[in-house]
Amino acid sequence: MKESRALLALLHLASPSLPIGAYTYSQGLESAIEQGLVRDETSAREWLVEMLGIFTDFELPILRRLLKAFSERDEAAVSFWTECFVASRETSEFRAETVQMGYSLAKLVIDLKLGDDSMRAILENQQAIPLPTAFACAAEALGIPHEESLLGMLFSMAENQVLACVKSVPLGQLSGQRLLLSLHPVIEACSIRASQLTDDELSSWAPGLSLLSMQHEVQYSRIYRS
Repeated sequence: MKESRALLALLHLASPSLPIGAYTYSQGLESAIEQGLVRDETSAREWLVEMLGIFTDFELPILRRLLKAFSERDEAAVSFWTECFVASRETSEFRAETVQMGYSLAKLVIDLKLGDDSMRAILENQQAIPLPTAFACAAEALGIPHEESLLGMLFSMAENQVLACVKSVPLGQLSGQRLLLSLHPVIEACSIRASQLTDDELSSWAPGLSLLSMQHEVQYSRIYRS
């Protein structure tokens, strides 16, 4: 019964219907489509695999550390990793994206009174709340195991990118589902890698993605906010 509740909680937290605005962001993908870097199912998969790798080298290991910090009610550790993540956002769009979604998810945690008072207090005490911090708090409050939380965050990111590909490349629905299904082993491998990285191995170095984000800020016609 406990495992079933944790699974239901994970499905809820990773759902695209969670009202945090994830569907309004493409994380640089719209710019890549505009420039012809992503133009069909093959190039879309190459993009997604690369994005999952970038996510695995920094955002996901920080999520793991935040999960541990919330489980131990370690406010200093939560603040440290939160500040590290916010400081790593190279463009105004990427910073606004994570802070906006983090704020929305944090508001859900607080308004729904998820977790205990001490956990919510740690969350509220952060100067800026990026998505990994709010997600870690929500996952810990809902009793989702840490490994499953990493998979949920990865799948949610991949699903959002696939949906953006379906709408904007465009790809058909069948192509999108085939693409998402093919990423399952990649997501599993990324989760394992993220769990093994030490603090000194974390890296958010992705200059090509940063350039695409900066170009998106001045792109003539845009659907997404990043």
